[in-house]
Amino acid sequence: MPERARPPFRADHVGSLLRPPELLTAREEFKAGQITGQQLSQAEDRAISDAVTMQQDIGLPVVTDGEFRREMFHRDFLERFDNVEVTKGSITVRFHSAEGEIDQTPFAMKVTGKLGRQKPIFVDAFRYLNKVAKVTPKLTIPSPTTLHFRGGRGGVDRKAYPEMNSFFGDLARIYREEVKDLADAGCRYLQIDEVNLAFLCDPALREQVKTIGEDPEKLPNTYAMLINDSIASRPRDMTIGLHLCRGNARGYWIAEGGYEPIAEVLFNAIDVDSYFLEYDTPRAGGFEPLRNVPKGKTVVLGLITSKSGALESKDELKRRIDAAARHVPFDQLALSPQCGFASDSGGNKISPTEQWAKLRLVVDVARDVWG
Repeated sequence: MPERARPPFRADHVGSLLRPPELLTAREEFKAGQITGQQLSQAEDRAISDAVTMQQDIGLPVVTDGEFRREMFHRDFLERFDNVEVTKGSITVRFHSAEGEIDQTPFAMKVTGKLGRQKPIFVDAFRYLNKVAKVTPKLTIPSPTTLHFRGGRGGVDRKAYPEMNSFFGDLARIYREEVKDLADAGCRYLQIDEVNLAFLCDPALREQVKTIGEDPEKLPNTYAMLINDSIASRPRDMTIGLHLCRGNARGYWIAEGGYEPIAEVLFNAIDVDSYFLEYDTPRAGGFEPLRNVPKGKTVVLGLITSKSGALESKDELKRRIDAAARHVPFDQLALSPQCGFASDSGGNKISPTEQWAKLRLVVDVARDVWG
């Protein structure tokens, strides 16, 4: 079975990469006022060019900029909206890792007035990626649900938005503007990083959602409509993938639980082409929910973990692909790591050598399985 002509590809990846030390140093120097914004941008350009070359050299048919221009996968995008402020969160979350557990209160985003967008946000970043890429460039953006999930009604100014429908409408409009500008710049492969739907698979987090006045039974449908409205401006030849994970910060995760509670809405009510699904550990449940995937949509199986450097067995990965194919046609499957390698600039507890070995493994197994 040949490689797909359009994304998602049989060998794909979620997007973020470990930042090279030189880039981290440049960012610290910029914060300290030791270099200019232009000099930081030049350091980012060099790092991105090197990362793109490496992705191409190991045989990936798709490249990203590693999110090298961001401190965090979502914050750098959403902070550039008018009247969005980062505040202390109100929900205490238990983070899990192989070393143990820790309770933290992640930051929240507060909407203090009418949402706006003064200019394109990630369009220039895409233009540079497109310029240096020899294969398909993919851009990643955070889901619009992120601006709502951590604060709910209480995180949105009531004077600006007495009714939440108008808030969701403005939020979707800003996304449509960005998606159109990205399309005009040549972007034809866009990934939306959607963690909140995956959080709604966890019974404990579903209970916590009630503390912000939301109904975890209704929220998936609300979010499906928001995402669809947000991407309504995309051209017909733009592929959009939705990435779900249960938290990925330096080896820690937040949520547990299979996709069953959201499967029907996820696969049939959201107008995207593909799903990047976390499946590297039992905490994501089994493949049974994939029976809900309709024809014409692709599931990219995140079977390879980005949280540790231990390399998976090729035979085990192939066995798990076969297991998934019992629930969704084999031709609708592809392979990737379960998440990126650096949701924030600190990155996961994994070395660059291990990172590239993981991505080589994706390419090798995909070639063995699909040809």
